[in-house]
Amino acid sequence: MASPETAKRIAENWHRVNTEVAEAALQAGRGADEILIIGVSKYVDVDLTAQLFDAGCDALGENRPQNLWGKADQFIRANRKATWHLIGHLQRNKIRRTLPCIGWLHSLDSLRLATALSEEVVAAGVQLNVLLEINVTQDVSKTGLPKADLMQVAEQVVALPNLHLRGLMAMCSLESTSEVARREFAEVREIRDTLQAALGSQVKLDQLSMGMSGDFREAVAEGSTLLRIGSSLFAGVM
Repeated sequence: MASPETAKRIAENWHRVNTEVAEAALQAGRGADEILIIGVSKYVDVDLTAQLFDAGCDALGENRPQNLWGKADQFIRANRKATWHLIGHLQRNKIRRTLPCIGWLHSLDSLRLATALSEEVVAAGVQLNVLLEINVTQDVSKTGLPKADLMQVAEQVVALPNLHLRGLMAMCSLESTSEVARREFAEVREIRDTLQAALGSQVKLDQLSMGMSGDFREAVAEGSTLLRIGSSLFAGVM
Protein backbone atom coordinates (compact mmCIF):
# COMPACT_ATOMS: atom_id res chain seq x y z
CA MET A 1 0.00 0.00 0.00
CA ALA A 2 1.28 3.47 -0.89
CA SER A 3 2.48 5.54 2.06
CA PRO A 4 0.95 8.86 3.20
CA GLU A 5 4.09 10.58 1.90
CA THR A 6 3.57 9.04 -1.52
CA ALA A 7 -0.09 10.05 -1.51
CA LYS A 8 0.92 13.61 -0.66
CA ARG A 9 3.46 13.73 -3.47
CA ILE A 10 0.98 12.42 -6.03
CA ALA A 11 -1.62 14.94 -4.89
CA GLU A 12 0.95 17.72 -5.28
CA ASN A 13 1.82 16.46 -8.75
CA TRP A 14 -1.85 16.38 -9.71
CA HIS A 15 -2.35 19.96 -8.54
CA ARG A 16 0.80 21.13 -10.36
CA VAL A 17 -0.13 19.47 -13.64
CA ASN A 18 -3.63 20.94 -13.50
CA THR A 19 -2.12 24.38 -12.93
CA GLU A 20 0.30 23.96 -15.83
CA VAL A 21 -2.45 22.78 -18.17
CA ALA A 22 -4.66 25.71 -17.16
CA GLU A 23 -1.77 28.11 -17.88
CA ALA A 24 -1.19 26.49 -21.28
CA ALA A 25 -4.89 26.79 -22.08
CA LEU A 26 -4.91 30.46 -21.11
CA GLN A 27 -1.92 31.16 -23.33
CA ALA A 28 -3.75 29.46 -26.20
CA GLY A 29 -6.91 31.48 -25.62
CA ARG A 30 -8.79 28.42 -24.40
CA GLY A 31 -10.55 27.41 -21.22
CA ALA A 32 -9.08 24.76 -18.95
CA ASP A 33 -12.52 23.12 -18.88
CA GLU A 34 -12.07 22.25 -22.58
CA ILE A 35 -9.27 19.83 -21.72
CA LEU A 36 -9.39 16.51 -19.86
CA ILE A 37 -6.24 15.19 -18.21
CA ILE A 38 -6.04 11.41 -18.48
CA GLY A 39 -3.76 9.96 -15.84
CA VAL A 40 -1.70 7.30 -17.61
CA SER A 41 -0.94 4.64 -15.05
CA LYS A 42 0.78 2.09 -17.27
CA TYR A 43 4.07 2.18 -15.33
CA VAL A 44 2.66 1.99 -11.80
CA ASP A 45 0.78 -0.55 -9.70
CA VAL A 46 -2.82 -0.39 -8.59
CA ASP A 47 -1.95 1.27 -5.26
CA LEU A 48 -0.28 4.26 -6.91
CA THR A 49 -3.06 4.41 -9.48
CA ALA A 50 -5.59 4.53 -6.63
CA GLN A 51 -3.64 7.35 -4.98
CA LEU A 52 -3.90 9.36 -8.19
CA PHE A 53 -7.64 8.71 -8.35
CA ASP A 54 -8.02 9.77 -4.74
CA ALA A 55 -6.14 12.98 -5.55
CA GLY A 56 -8.88 13.85 -8.04
CA CYS A 57 -7.98 12.17 -11.34
CA ASP A 58 -10.96 10.03 -12.31
CA ALA A 59 -10.00 9.55 -15.98
CA LEU A 60 -7.29 6.90 -16.19
CA GLY A 61 -5.40 5.49 -19.15
CA GLU A 62 -3.78 2.11 -19.70
CA ASN A 63 -1.74 0.73 -22.59
CA ARG A 64 -2.12 -3.00 -22.05
CA PRO A 65 -5.55 -4.63 -21.76
CA GLN A 66 -4.25 -7.20 -19.28
CA ASN A 67 -3.10 -4.49 -16.86
CA LEU A 68 -6.36 -2.63 -17.33
CA TRP A 69 -8.45 -5.66 -16.41
CA GLY A 70 -6.80 -6.14 -13.04
CA LYS A 71 -6.84 -2.49 -12.06
CA ALA A 72 -10.43 -1.98 -13.15
CA ASP A 73 -11.55 -5.01 -11.15
CA GLN A 74 -9.78 -3.78 -8.01
CA PHE A 75 -11.23 -0.30 -8.44
CA ILE A 76 -14.73 -1.74 -8.62
CA ARG A 77 -14.16 -3.71 -5.43
CA ALA A 78 -12.96 -0.52 -3.71
CA ASN A 79 -15.93 1.48 -5.08
CA ARG A 80 -13.62 3.80 -7.02
CA LYS A 81 -15.61 4.89 -10.06
CA ALA A 82 -13.03 5.79 -12.66
CA THR A 83 -13.49 6.14 -16.40
CA TRP A 84 -10.87 3.99 -18.10
CA HIS A 85 -9.33 4.93 -21.44
CA LEU A 86 -7.47 2.25 -23.38
CA ILE A 87 -4.70 4.12 -25.18
CA GLY A 88 -2.66 1.15 -26.40
CA HIS A 89 -3.24 -1.42 -29.09
CA LEU A 90 -6.25 -3.71 -28.68
CA GLN A 91 -6.19 -7.17 -30.23
CA ARG A 92 -9.49 -8.55 -31.41
CA ASN A 93 -9.23 -11.59 -29.12
CA LYS A 94 -9.14 -9.27 -26.10
CA ILE A 95 -12.20 -7.20 -26.98
CA ARG A 96 -14.77 -9.16 -24.98
CA ARG A 97 -12.76 -9.03 -21.74
CA THR A 98 -11.81 -5.39 -22.23
CA LEU A 99 -15.13 -3.91 -23.26
CA PRO A 100 -16.84 -3.89 -19.83
CA CYS A 101 -13.89 -1.98 -18.37
CA ILE A 102 -13.55 0.97 -20.73
CA GLY A 103 -15.47 4.07 -21.68
CA TRP A 104 -13.06 5.16 -24.41
CA LEU A 105 -10.77 3.50 -26.94
CA HIS A 106 -8.13 5.89 -28.29
CA SER A 107 -6.32 3.43 -30.52
CA LEU A 108 -8.75 2.25 -33.19
CA ASP A 109 -6.37 1.49 -36.04
CA SER A 110 -8.13 -0.82 -38.50
CA LEU A 111 -11.51 -1.55 -39.99
CA ARG A 112 -11.22 -5.19 -38.88
CA LEU A 113 -10.91 -4.08 -35.27
CA ALA A 114 -13.78 -1.63 -35.66
CA THR A 115 -16.07 -4.30 -37.11
CA ALA A 116 -15.25 -6.75 -34.33
CA LEU A 117 -15.77 -4.03 -31.72
CA SER A 118 -19.14 -3.10 -33.16
CA GLU A 119 -20.32 -6.70 -33.05
CA GLU A 120 -19.35 -6.98 -29.39
CA VAL A 121 -20.88 -3.68 -28.25
CA VAL A 122 -24.12 -4.49 -30.06
CA ALA A 123 -24.23 -7.92 -28.41
CA ALA A 124 -23.58 -6.33 -25.01
CA GLY A 125 -26.16 -3.60 -25.57
CA VAL A 126 -23.70 -0.80 -24.87
CA GLN A 127 -22.11 2.15 -26.67
CA LEU A 128 -18.39 2.93 -27.01
CA ASN A 129 -16.55 6.17 -27.72
CA VAL A 130 -13.67 5.60 -30.13
CA LEU A 131 -10.86 7.65 -31.63
CA LEU A 132 -9.03 6.76 -34.82
CA GLU A 133 -5.31 6.54 -34.21
CA ILE A 134 -3.38 8.24 -36.99
CA ASN A 135 0.31 7.73 -37.69
CA VAL A 136 0.88 11.36 -38.56
CA THR A 137 4.68 11.03 -38.52
CA GLN A 138 4.52 8.03 -40.91
CA ASP A 139 7.02 6.25 -38.66
CA VAL A 140 6.94 2.54 -39.55
CA SER A 141 7.70 1.62 -35.92
CA LYS A 142 4.47 3.25 -34.70
CA THR A 143 0.93 1.96 -34.79
CA GLY A 144 -1.92 3.93 -36.30
CA LEU A 145 -3.58 4.44 -39.64
CA PRO A 146 -1.67 5.98 -42.53
CA LYS A 147 -3.04 9.39 -43.49
CA ALA A 148 -4.00 8.05 -46.90
CA ASP A 149 -6.36 5.44 -45.39
CA LEU A 150 -8.01 7.62 -42.79
CA MET A 151 -10.97 8.96 -44.76
CA GLN A 152 -12.05 5.57 -46.07
CA VAL A 153 -11.83 3.94 -42.65
CA ALA A 154 -13.63 6.84 -40.96
CA GLU A 155 -16.54 6.65 -43.39
CA GLN A 156 -16.98 2.95 -42.65
CA VAL A 157 -16.57 3.28 -38.88
CA VAL A 158 -19.29 5.92 -38.76
CA ALA A 159 -21.69 3.42 -40.33
CA LEU A 160 -21.05 0.75 -37.69
CA PRO A 161 -23.69 0.47 -34.95
CA ASN A 162 -22.98 1.39 -31.32
CA LEU A 163 -19.55 2.90 -32.04
CA HIS A 164 -19.30 6.66 -31.60
CA LEU A 165 -16.41 8.09 -33.57
CA ARG A 166 -15.35 11.16 -31.61
CA GLY A 167 -12.05 12.25 -33.15
CA LEU A 168 -8.39 11.36 -33.59
CA MET A 169 -5.46 10.24 -31.48
CA ALA A 170 -1.83 10.82 -32.41
CA MET A 171 1.71 11.05 -31.08
CA CYS A 172 4.36 13.41 -32.33
CA SER A 173 7.86 12.35 -33.36
CA LEU A 174 10.16 11.03 -30.67
CA GLU A 175 12.52 13.66 -29.27
CA SER A 176 10.92 16.31 -31.47
CA THR A 177 11.48 20.01 -30.88
CA SER A 178 8.65 22.22 -29.72
CA GLU A 179 8.34 23.58 -33.26
CA VAL A 180 8.08 20.11 -34.80
CA ALA A 181 5.56 18.97 -32.18
CA ARG A 182 3.34 21.97 -32.85
CA ARG A 183 3.51 21.41 -36.59
CA GLU A 184 2.57 17.74 -36.25
CA PHE A 185 -0.25 18.43 -33.79
CA ALA A 186 -1.54 21.18 -36.07
CA GLU A 187 -1.59 18.69 -38.93
CA VAL A 188 -3.70 16.27 -36.87
CA ARG A 189 -6.17 19.06 -36.09
CA GLU A 190 -6.37 20.01 -39.76
CA ILE A 191 -6.95 16.37 -40.74
CA ARG A 192 -9.73 16.17 -38.15
CA ASP A 193 -11.32 19.31 -39.57
CA THR A 194 -11.18 17.86 -43.08
CA LEU A 195 -12.79 14.64 -41.86
CA GLN A 196 -15.50 16.59 -40.08
CA ALA A 197 -16.32 18.57 -43.20
CA ALA A 198 -16.49 15.38 -45.29
CA LEU A 199 -18.60 13.38 -42.82
CA GLY A 200 -21.00 16.21 -42.09
CA SER A 201 -23.50 16.44 -39.28
CA GLN A 202 -23.87 12.67 -38.89
CA VAL A 203 -20.82 12.71 -36.63
CA LYS A 204 -19.27 15.18 -34.19
CA LEU A 205 -15.49 14.88 -34.12
CA ASP A 206 -14.99 17.02 -31.04
CA GLN A 207 -12.03 15.23 -29.47
CA LEU A 208 -8.29 15.25 -30.14
CA SER A 209 -6.12 12.96 -28.02
CA MET A 210 -2.72 14.62 -28.34
CA GLY A 211 0.04 15.50 -25.92
CA MET A 212 1.89 13.80 -23.10
CA SER A 213 4.05 14.99 -20.21
CA GLY A 214 6.77 16.41 -22.44
CA ASP A 215 4.68 18.07 -25.14
CA PHE A 216 1.27 18.87 -23.68
CA ARG A 217 1.76 22.63 -24.03
CA GLU A 218 2.23 22.30 -27.78
CA ALA A 219 -0.78 19.97 -27.96
CA VAL A 220 -2.99 22.38 -26.03
CA ALA A 221 -1.92 25.21 -28.32
CA GLU A 222 -3.08 23.16 -31.31
CA GLY A 223 -6.46 22.12 -29.92
CA SER A 224 -5.96 18.95 -27.89
CA THR A 225 -8.91 18.05 -25.69
CA LEU A 226 -7.50 14.84 -24.17
CA LEU A 227 -4.01 14.91 -22.65
CA ARG A 228 -2.34 11.59 -21.83
CA ILE A 229 -0.16 12.49 -18.83
CA GLY A 230 1.84 9.84 -17.00
CA SER A 231 5.38 10.54 -15.83
CA SER A 232 4.64 14.08 -14.54
CA LEU A 233 1.89 12.76 -12.29
CA PHE A 234 4.11 10.10 -10.74
CA ALA A 235 7.31 12.16 -10.53
CA GLY A 236 9.21 11.39 -7.36
CA VAL A 237 7.36 8.15 -6.59
CA MET A 238 8.41 5.80 -9.42
